[in-house]
Amino acid sequence: MRHVDFSPLYRSTVGFDRLFTMLDSLGQPDQAQSYPPYNIERTGENTYRITMAVAGFDESELSIEAREHALTVKGEKKDDAADESQYLYRGIAKRAFERRFQLADHVEVRAASLKNGLLHIDLLREIPEAAKPRRIEIAAVQREAKQIEAQNN
Repeated sequence: MRHVDFSPLYRSTVGFDRLFTMLDSLGQPDQAQSYPPYNIERTGENTYRITMAVAGFDESELSIEAREHALTVKGEKKDDAADESQYLYRGIAKRAFERRFQLADHVEVRAASLKNGLLHIDLLREIPEAAKPRRIEIAAVQREAKQIEAQNN
């Protein structure tokens, strides 16, 4: 089995730290899902996009649910009972799938679109003002000069 080191990705991504930790912890090949294939890309300083290859699925057969720190994408093909075709070779998968992504704190799903067999899910990381780091100015303390008086003996 080939082990993939995600440590370089920790330095260049913001918002998917938990995802890379989960991927790092996957050691068993049977746990790793390969269908449908997907990409995670950083499209801006605080924006991300998950792109999944869902060829053959219609918008009505896909569902996206964001709950707490998890994003779940499900695909379920409707039965084609009317399809009486006799296939010589069937290479296009019609199987149902469920793919889960762990989202970092303050990451929200903004939009989803399906175009040319690719499902695009746009994410935005918005940190509330209260959680953002703030700069604290250091005030200089002015000391009063003490005057020493000479004592005459």
